[in-house]
Amino acid sequence: MMKNTRILHTAALTLSLLASSVMAAVSEQEAAQLGSSLTPLGAEMAGNADGSIPAWTGGLAVDAAAVDGKGFLADPFANEQPLFTITAANAAQYQDKLSPGQLAMLQRYADYKIPVYPTHRSAAVPDAIYAAAKQSALKTTTLDGGNGLQGFSDSRYYAFPIPKNGVEVVWNHITRYRGGNVQRLIAQATPQTNGSYSIVKFADEVAVPSDMPDIDPTKAANVLLFFKQRVTAPSRLAGNVLLVHETIDQVKEPRLAWIYNAGQRRVRRAPQVAYDGPGTASDGMRTADNFDLFSGAPDRYDWKLVGKKEMYIPYNAYKLDSPALKYDDVLRAGHINQDLTRYELHRVWEVEATLKSGERHIYAKRHMYFDEDSWQLALVDHYDGRGQLWRVAEGHAQHYYNHKTPGYTLEALYDLTAGRYLALGMKNEEKNAYNFNFKASAADFTPAALRNSGVR
Repeated sequence: MMKNTRILHTAALTLSLLASSVMAAVSEQEAAQLGSSLTPLGAEMAGNADGSIPAWTGGLAVDAAAVDGKGFLADPFANEQPLFTITAANAAQYQDKLSPGQLAMLQRYADYKIPVYPTHRSAAVPDAIYAAAKQSALKTTTLDGGNGLQGFSDSRYYAFPIPKNGVEVVWNHITRYRGGNVQRLIAQATPQTNGSYSIVKFADEVAVPSDMPDIDPTKAANVLLFFKQRVTAPSRLAGNVLLVHETIDQVKEPRLAWIYNAGQRRVRRAPQVAYDGPGTASDGMRTADNFDLFSGAPDRYDWKLVGKKEMYIPYNAYKLDSPALKYDDVLRAGHINQDLTRYELHRVWEVEATLKSGERHIYAKRHMYFDEDSWQLALVDHYDGRGQLWRVAEGHAQHYYNHKTPGYTLEALYDLTAGRYLALGMKNEEKNAYNFNFKASAADFTPAALRNSGVR
């Protein structure tokens, strides 16, 4: 009798696990909404009631504006003026569409402002990526409470375009389309309270297994992307290289990272490049998982899906990306030059991350706001262990329309306590903008290849 009871209990548990797995993927009927009532990536196709958010009509065309010889994009909305500007004086009037972090910035800095422009739903990706997102909706499920993915290795983009919970929204940001293989030359600064700063420059490369013809599919089955970052300035840091293999099922295989130290001429494993380990050359102003506003494994937090709302978020930041600007034009004491920014009213997914009992991280809570059209994080409020708002992140987004790729112009992370901030991703003074679809070789993303990458 006891044996039969155990068998029945095991069978019931198995059926329960199978049922929960099936429930994680959507039905054919739900998936049919993608491209009809929902955009192909899962946003609401229609505009809002008063028309301040228009309907999505396919995003910006590939020839929306001119592209210069260095690859910098002209602003398709250059002739537009702000509808209004939010300051500390009138913030109460708009507080229902602002995050606590935005309100705190308005109170912290007298010259901080939020210029609000007409809304344009610019986001678009190639048709093949839309098809991949639909396959993800039908096949992808979560593992171990959302810490990993299964059924995702074929599609590889937008794991849950019709999300049911908070961690699925987070995975959409992590698995979003970034333009395939991409190279970029970017700058980072961490200004002092008086505005003085030094520039750190990086040469970044991102490669995806599906665009690497020489890769062994069996070895890359659990790899989401390869990331390599070489420091090119200042001279004291030049030649240091970081290599990351970002995994899909992070329960089975956590993120793999290595660092080549040019001074020591040694390659070492880098387990600290995760969670709240220090960000590269960031002067303690960001954690490893602050990169891309959030990156890495979600396992240390409980993720609550609060819902959707309309908010003023950084968007269509073409002015901020202009090659006519110097970094001195962008960087100010306390915050970036808000005259160069653009905010628009968009619908966002709101997710609250709370540190699990027994886990460790310098951020006890993160309040996140994801753009519904691109799944990119737009805003993140970070709270310390006392429950105090500590750091405020803004992702100034632009759509690389010539390659149908949403991305960031600049990631800003403001420390309300220190009165300092980090600005990452600037390229105004660099010799070229992003290089999409470069030919990536698997051999270039191995620990053995790091020494060659780090030659000064």
